[in-house]
Amino acid sequence: MAAPPYTRGLHEVGDGVFAWLQPDGSWGWSNAGLVVDGEASLLVDTLYDLRTTGEMLDAMRRATPAAATIDTLVNTHANGDHCWGNQLVRDARIVASRACAEEMLELPPALLADLVAAPPEGPTGELLQRMFGAFDFRGIELVPPTETFEGELTLRVGDREVRLLEVGPAHTRGDVVVHLPADGVVFTGDILFNGGHPIVWAGPVDNWVAACDRIVELAPDTVVPGHGAVCTTDEVARLRDYLRFVQREAGARAEAGMSPLDAARDIDLGEYEDLGERERFVANVVAVYRDLGHDVAADPPSLLAQMAAYGAG
Repeated sequence: MAAPPYTRGLHEVGDGVFAWLQPDGSWGWSNAGLVVDGEASLLVDTLYDLRTTGEMLDAMRRATPAAATIDTLVNTHANGDHCWGNQLVRDARIVASRACAEEMLELPPALLADLVAAPPEGPTGELLQRMFGAFDFRGIELVPPTETFEGELTLRVGDREVRLLEVGPAHTRGDVVVHLPADGVVFTGDILFNGGHPIVWAGPVDNWVAACDRIVELAPDTVVPGHGAVCTTDEVARLRDYLRFVQREAGARAEAGMSPLDAARDIDLGEYEDLGERERFVANVVAVYRDLGHDVAADPPSLLAQMAAYGAG
């Protein structure tokens, strides 16, 4: 099946397999998925807030009777744009990696609601508004997984096999990809950002490279990224090469004694100049420094400040 157009809404990417796409795929505008067989249903991720998640669920219910009740929800990782709509399907069996479930409870939606309502002044506040200003984090209740696993887990949706493969820590501590072997489809979560810079919140970067290699080895016909247009493994391989590029370029500047921010400003992005969310690049440079054992500020507030400074420059 040909890749669907990158337009907002529900797109069928296989027989009974759907992708919910949210252009432009930048901060918070994530993708999700739906797998149905007969009356059985499995949802891959919810969205950033109750409004966007509700709109998605309504569209799915109009498209197929099996979505009237979601039997199983898989959260691919703990970032809010992939799980903060969980309360709207709270009666489902909710499955995630153990590391994801633990990380999910660390950032309350109310904190982002407060930041959006009263952002700090300057570049950091401007970045926060760009990242979160389109969403409404009020009234969100964190609904964690009811079942966790480590390594691999195989689920059934009717007669359809769905494999959950833990590939984190990489983007976050508990990343999972969802593989439908018979359909040749992989939902990557945020292991793939198609069209934008990824962001290494957890790392190590080597693990993310290995996760990309694993997806390529699965040889799916269709890849649904966490952000961006539906694609093939060519885009997964490109992201892997990007990560290796960051390792190589940042590693050389770390050895030369440059700060991560100065290193990011010094690196010519070359073939990756076209990627969106450029400010994330400095966070990835920081991740390489951290992997190499350098004592760098890598907590989220510090990363936000460095991203704002890099973006402003």
